[in-house]
Amino acid sequence: MEPSVPFKNLHNREYQGHKKKVHSVAWNCAGTKLASGSVDQTARVWHIESHGHGKAKDIELKGHTDSVDQLCWDPKHADLIATASGDKTVRLWDARSGKCSQQAELSGENINITYKPDGTHVAVGNRDDELTILDVRKFKPIHKRKFSYEVNEIAWNMTGEMFFLTTGNGTVEVLAYPSLRPLDTLMAHTAGCYCIAIDPMGRYFAVGSADSLVSLWGISEMLCVRTFTKLEWPVRTISFNHTGEYIASASEDLFIDIANVQTGRTVHQIPCRAAMNSVEWNPKYNLLAYAGDDKNKYQTDEGVFRIFGFESA
Repeated sequence: MEPSVPFKNLHNREYQGHKKKVHSVAWNCAGTKLASGSVDQTARVWHIESHGHGKAKDIELKGHTDSVDQLCWDPKHADLIATASGDKTVRLWDARSGKCSQQAELSGENINITYKPDGTHVAVGNRDDELTILDVRKFKPIHKRKFSYEVNEIAWNMTGEMFFLTTGNGTVEVLAYPSLRPLDTLMAHTAGCYCIAIDPMGRYFAVGSADSLVSLWGISEMLCVRTFTKLEWPVRTISFNHTGEYIASASEDLFIDIANVQTGRTVHQIPCRAAMNSVEWNPKYNLLAYAGDDKNKYQTDEGVFRIFGFESA
């Protein structure tokens, strides 16, 4: 039974392990493990029980020599994870052993990484607006493209036939995959587009912008269906829940907004103490992981993330 007011009596839990702030959180495909990537140059993998209590066991992924800015799990393998770092490398890890199994040295500081839904390719974006596609098995680049505009977050659609780039010009560039031929330029926002999320049901994608809006687009007709207007600061991070019913969005506003995708109405807000860097829903349950610029009373980074959606604190 869905409660009549979704998310009303649910709690969050805090997970501490990093020495500096957490930039990115991501769930594995089974919804059993959460990875966190930090400015402290490490990633950590946490075993999360959706109903259990107690301490989460975590394992440290060590080897990067700069901030771990984004990470993503293999969509077909619950123990393989890829990390992108400012040290110019992309690494593939086995989350059971914590060992790095593959490493690719690229040309710039990597800030974005995403898997193709079938698990065969990984796309990496760097600070110089260069896109590299790696073949996962050989872990070697198969495409490289430099763009003349600011490229922010990147994503494939669910079938892997389309590739999206959000840009600093307020557009979403839609490319055919694997040719990377331009299909469409969507004038999405009046300011830079920062983040993109794909509805797990394959109907929509959502874009978060510096204009503080989140826009929802129908994938088949490439039209904007509605906008979500609750945030007042640039939208840094967005995520659909596993059923595609809800979308979470966050910024420097001191709350995370959870809205109903069909009505556009806010159903819940999670208060937070700092600007958020990453929100991500679990692929099986309504658990939302989130991480931001939290500081302690001495104004140093806390290195924590939280998960909202537990029935007890």
